[in-house]
Amino acid sequence: MSSKPSASSFKVEQPDDVRNVVLIGNAGSGKTSLFEQLLKARVEGYRGEKLDAERQAQLYLASFVNGGTLVNMLDAPGHTDFVGELRAGIRAADAAIFVLSAADGVDGAAQALWDECTQAGLPRVIALTKLDSGHSDFDQSVSSIQTSFGEGVLPSHVPTMSDPDTLQGNIGLLSLLEHDYSSGAPVDHPVSAEDDQVNTWRGPLIEGIIQETENDELMDRYLGGEELDSAYLHKELMKAVATANLFPVIPVSAATGVGVEELLRLMELGFPTPTLHPNPDVDNLAGDPVEVPETSADAPLVAQVIRTTTDPFAGKLSMVRIFSGTIKVDDNVQVVGKYPAGSQHEDHSDVEKISSIQVAAGVELKPRQQAIAGEVVMLPKLNTAETGDTITSQAKPLVVGRWSLPDPLLPLAIKAATRNDEDKLSGALARLATEDNTARVDRSSGDQLVLWVTGQAHADLLLGRLVDRYGVRVEQEELRIPLKETFIGPSEALGRHVKQSGGHGQYAVCHIKVEPLDRGAGFEFVDKVVGGAVPRQFIPSVEKGVRAQLEKGVLAGYPVVDIRVTLDDGKAHSVDSSDMAFQMAGSLALKEAANPKVMALLEPLDLVTVTVGDQYMGAVMTDLSGRRGQLLGTDSQGNKTIIKALVPQSELTRYAIDLRGLAQGSGTFTREFHGYELLPQNLVSKYVKE
Repeated sequence: MSSKPSASSFKVEQPDDVRNVVLIGNAGSGKTSLFEQLLKARVEGYRGEKLDAERQAQLYLASFVNGGTLVNMLDAPGHTDFVGELRAGIRAADAAIFVLSAADGVDGAAQALWDECTQAGLPRVIALTKLDSGHSDFDQSVSSIQTSFGEGVLPSHVPTMSDPDTLQGNIGLLSLLEHDYSSGAPVDHPVSAEDDQVNTWRGPLIEGIIQETENDELMDRYLGGEELDSAYLHKELMKAVATANLFPVIPVSAATGVGVEELLRLMELGFPTPTLHPNPDVDNLAGDPVEVPETSADAPLVAQVIRTTTDPFAGKLSMVRIFSGTIKVDDNVQVVGKYPAGSQHEDHSDVEKISSIQVAAGVELKPRQQAIAGEVVMLPKLNTAETGDTITSQAKPLVVGRWSLPDPLLPLAIKAATRNDEDKLSGALARLATEDNTARVDRSSGDQLVLWVTGQAHADLLLGRLVDRYGVRVEQEELRIPLKETFIGPSEALGRHVKQSGGHGQYAVCHIKVEPLDRGAGFEFVDKVVGGAVPRQFIPSVEKGVRAQLEKGVLAGYPVVDIRVTLDDGKAHSVDSSDMAFQMAGSLALKEAANPKVMALLEPLDLVTVTVGDQYMGAVMTDLSGRRGQLLGTDSQGNKTIIKALVPQSELTRYAIDLRGLAQGSGTFTREFHGYELLPQNLVSKYVKE
């Protein structure tokens, strides 16, 4: 048997020699098992990779030679927590193999993944697995998928079963060949166009190709009953798939490898090339849109960092998709990072030297001297490059727009386990944020360090990385909600700071009145002292003391807001009065005025916008009401419902996890700060005790 050609020795002459394919599918679909089968079929000696937590949570690249093409195959995580990695894979790829289990059908998680592809305009082929589960029927599965994903779902192959529970092979509807795996390797047999399954599905597939390609010649030949050449049909299929409106279905077994050769053949002949898939929009450095360069080795260099990994020993490694131009070893390039407003990352533009170009050969990395438009390569030691940054020429710098990232909506309050960990924590978190743009570090809530993540799996991954990669141990603590205190009724009090201890004493007396203000009004200080009861030079001292106590709180240790304090009387001593004495008197006066009957706590509310399938609307609205949410209304968007509500932040700490359970993985939400409202009286005692 001849050895299989290596991806590292394959010479890419033009972008059409490349196929960039991302595998997408939810847990249990067989996606990663299919990824392994495809590699084993084309990579000599490949024995499989260890499926640990890191492997399953990241975008994974492997490359192999397939016929006359080089396939860069990306395995995207199927877990909802890692949708940022999925979107990176979609940006890098020109087409997707969407892996779907016939036994499970289209559930909420699969629909969410499909919607991600639709929003990006990504061409897809559906690999239908688990037809041999004993609970599946091909025709019924296709019909169900069409109901969920549209009439563009059309089989390109139909299964052959040796019995109801065993997938034996398949029939190619364009090639009119049966591929029989019963002997352990595929054996081809011609079939008639009159075969029942062929007769059912071949016509709709060819008509779908004609509709998407608008090929009048093909339509005339088809309607005229002319025999159609397989190579010609596959060429037109490639064009049709590239429109992202026609989605061929091919039955495969991720467990046995049945259908893998046909999927690989379809990848070569029917998947769009980099020149057929439009490049993302680009701007110049000033932010003005410019014409998108063509996918050519001779065009200006435009490439994008798809993902970044850092290793304490090996340094930084950047996965890069080249959209146009050529990268060569020893080139000086411009690395440009532009971020949306509010990002924790800073804009930058730096010159870096390409020290090495690494290409995947299977899953191993091999050196190469250059790479051209359409390729996905690994670039070591780009010190300033972060995920989403553009790599471009110095002569004509261009910037690729970033793909959207999910907001991390699950907060984790963490602290260093030891003093030694505390010294290393800041640097470790900075490196985590560099390689994972879906994580956010926040210190705005008092003195707590809050790590925002997308879900529990994301949290476990990042906390594990802190220990395993950076040797930093952290402990989780209860998240402290940033409450505030206020007065809900008028009050007045005397602040008296009088001490005599030999020499100069301390003497200051002030009388204040406190009134509540409208929500969000802040703090006002009013001077109504008459007759010099408080000397003019000490009135600012009283205000300073009041303000200091406002920050400390008077009821439960939270800042006091939305009040007016009026200083209307007091006493001073010609010798013992001082700035500090009146500061103390102002502070004491506010504490004395804080009668529990006129005090209340304020809690922060967020405006929450939830998007779920119509079937989950009732459960989600009931749940929001149970979280003390104020429902503001609903809107329809296709078969989804958008629900708006004001919800206390204390009720949202686990909502990123809870919503997935309510909507079977298909619900999404956003939150933005709305304002402060009174905390119900029955909850006040809890915070006062704490």
